[in-house]
Parts: sequence; structure tokens; C-alpha cells
Amino acid sequence: MKLNELNIQQVHEGLSSKQFSSGEVTKACFDKIKEKDEDLNAFITITEDRAQQEAAKIDAKIKQGTKIKVLEGVPVAIKDNIMLSSVKATAGSNILSTYVAPYDATVIEKLKKQGSVFLGKTNMDEFAMGGSGETSFFGPARNPHNLDKVPGGSSSGSAVAVASNESIYALGSDTGGSVRQPASLCGIVGFKPTYGRVSRYGLMAMASSFDQIGCLTKTVKDSAYVFESIAGVDKLDSTTVDKKPKVLDELEKDLQGLRVGVPKEFFVKGMDPRVEMQVKSSIDKLLKLGVELVEVSLPKTAYALATYYVLMPAEVSSNLARYDGVRYGYRADSGNLLEMYLKSRSQGFGEEVRRRVMLGTYVLSSGYYDAYYKKAQQVRRLIKEDFDNVFKQVDCLVTPTSPTVAFDIGEKFDNPMTMYLADIFTVSVNVAGLPGISLPCGQVDKLPVGLQFIGKHFDEKTMLGLAHQVENIL
Repeated sequence: MKLNELNIQQVHEGLSSKQFSSGEVTKACFDKIKEKDEDLNAFITITEDRAQQEAAKIDAKIKQGTKIKVLEGVPVAIKDNIMLSSVKATAGSNILSTYVAPYDATVIEKLKKQGSVFLGKTNMDEFAMGGSGETSFFGPARNPHNLDKVPGGSSSGSAVAVASNESIYALGSDTGGSVRQPASLCGIVGFKPTYGRVSRYGLMAMASSFDQIGCLTKTVKDSAYVFESIAGVDKLDSTTVDKKPKVLDELEKDLQGLRVGVPKEFFVKGMDPRVEMQVKSSIDKLLKLGVELVEVSLPKTAYALATYYVLMPAEVSSNLARYDGVRYGYRADSGNLLEMYLKSRSQGFGEEVRRRVMLGTYVLSSGYYDAYYKKAQQVRRLIKEDFDNVFKQVDCLVTPTSPTVAFDIGEKFDNPMTMYLADIFTVSVNVAGLPGISLPCGQVDKLPVGLQFIGKHFDEKTMLGLAHQVENIL
């Protein structure tokens, strides 16, 4: 096996036993990037010199006989809406195409303390708005299983980088499924923690009450390693909680008697029947682990997609008001201030971003606020109560991640509604602020199918333990 094809645990063991160096692993990743990325378009910015310097420091440490942490010397790719100091942070948009991050996000600071090696910044749907990887100003990322297919979005480049072995693991952000859905379509593990588990400081805000940083990895155990490293309270993000997660010790815990709910609303008309068959077959295999499968109902989740697409654009409209051509980013030539604002935003933002800003401005406008925004907030509460009630009966939920496998590039691009439906199984997790993970469970037409587990608030250990053991039998 080539060094870039190893997972986090294998790289750590190899570095600790001096079988190879961090510099060699890093070089193997860059060799793969140079070989494949012209076709895949997973990266926007490469930081090769910086990465090799970081790797050399770790190698010097190992040479001295110092014990290293699990992520130390392991190459990582970062979604381009997460700040990495002195490196471009474009969010996949023309309006920030020359912007250089002046500081590190909290998750980056934590990874630096762990001794991570940063390969560069990955491609993404513009400002994380999209479910296919096609709205990026820098062109679409492509699915490594079939270059004519989308990789999913919005963490498209991060998923492609891991799935194609250009990186050992990657960070992404998940607002409505943006880590789990591309993980499903690319055949890797995508993990979104509970809202408030991981600091969002230094993540460019899209929809602040939904956004959560997550990770894309080759195994569930790798996700647990990354999660323990980046989670925790942060005084710079008031939504974070002071709970230190300990999940690695629980991964092998006996699952006998664990109750796993199968929500009937997640097997809907319009879902690819071959995907449904693959998912149901995988769910049946859970019985080998001694778990009890229970059919449950989440009736309000039928409204999750509509609720999300009212509340999310409203928050987008507010959060993206700062991109006005005055303080940073793209500035259009104009004769007066108002014209400069309008031209900078219309030329700097892509079509999908403009669409969501206008939708959000509309639902927040006088006369429509109560009918749309306020009503959606009330429904959001009901959706959360649905999950609360179901979690009194079961310990975890299992569902499909995506209703289809990867579709053709351009197939849904001109019809926003069909694109939004790609999020149908993932958005309710963000609406309720729950943890979720997607792992590969088979293929249809040589394209990966994803299986999703949803956990209780702050109960990642049960969900990750189940996913880890299921991964070993699929």
C-alpha cells in the first residue's frame, strides 16, 4: 500500500515505529495531487513548501525519540471556508478570490497543537451553498469514482481529496449535510458533531444556527481521533459547550441490547430503489451485532427541508451583508458608493449565492417575517421535539444518507429544487442540532452508497461506536 493510501492510525503507527517519515507521507500526498488534481479539481490552494517544513519538524522530533500524538505529522486538507493564517481563504467565491486569512480558526489552532501537516485548501460550493460541488467560482470538483459525476457538496474538494488519497483526512463544514452527503457520494466517512461541540470561530458563516465543522476520513476510528482533537469549549464561540468528548474508549463497547431506530419517513417515494435496497440490506446486518431494530416515526421531518430553506437563506442574507467591496474582497469599478456596492455584490457572488440572499431578504422583509421566518422557527422546534420523543425509545437512528448515488455534472444544475432534494435525509440533523455520520455501505452502478447514523445530543460515543462496529461487518 502506498503511503498516501494509509489512514490516520496506520500513519501514526508507521511514524512511531520509524518505518517511514512524515516528509515521505507528505510527499506521497503531493505526488498524488500533482498526478490527479488537474482532473479532480479538489484543491484551490496548495501549500507544499509550508507542509514540508511542518513535516520536517515532526521528523526531527521523532528522530530525537520523542513520543508523538496521533495526528502529529499526518497530512490534512482544509475546506476553503476555514481560516488558515497567511493562506488564501476564498470560500469558492470570486468575491474572496484574492483574500488571505489574517488568523487561524480555532480548529486550526488545535490541529497545529497536535502537529498536523497542512496540504492546502480544498474546493467547495461557493460559500458552502450547494449539494454537488458545481457552484464554485474555481470550477466543479469531480467524483474520483467517475469524473463525469458530481462528488456532492458543499465540502466537495475535501471529500474528493480523501477519497482519491490526495490527503489522509480533511476538515469540512456541515450546514445541511455538507460533510455527510459528499462522503456518501465519494464512498468515505463523513462525520458531523453535535451543534456546539466544535468551535465555529474562523469558519466563514453561512447559516450560523446550522453551521458545524466536521471531518472526512477513511475510517470511523479516524473520525474519532479528529473529533477528540478539535472538540471543546471556546471563549470565541458562545455556542460551544464545556464537555470534553471521550469516544475512542467506547468504540469497541458491546452493543448487545442497543436499540436502533429506523424512521419510516426516510424511505420515501422518489428514492432510487437500488439505493433503498442496498441501505435496507446493510441495516439488516446490524442484527449480527446484537442490536434491536425498532421502526420509529418522525412525522415532522417531512417539513425539515422546507424549514431549512426558509431559515438558512434568512441567515445567509444577514451573514453575507459584510461582503460589500469596502473592507476586503472583490471591488467593482464604479462612479459612486451605491453603484460600487451593487456591482461588487452582483459580480462577486455567483448565481446560487444571489438566489439565496434574495430568498433570505424576502422571508425577513416586512409583511412576510411572521408568515415565513417565524413560522419556520416554530416548525424547527417541533422537528426537534420529534427527535427528542424518538430518542426516549431508541439509542440511535439509522437512515440512508442520500436518496441517489452521484449524478452527472450539470444534470440538476439548472433546477434548484431537484438539487435541494439531494439534502432530504441530512438537513433534519442540522435543524435539530444532532450529531450524524455517513459511512459507505455498498455500490450501485460502481458508485458508492452511504448509510447514515444519527445520535442523541452530545452522545457521539454511542453513534461512533455503532458506526465503527458496523463498518467492520459491511
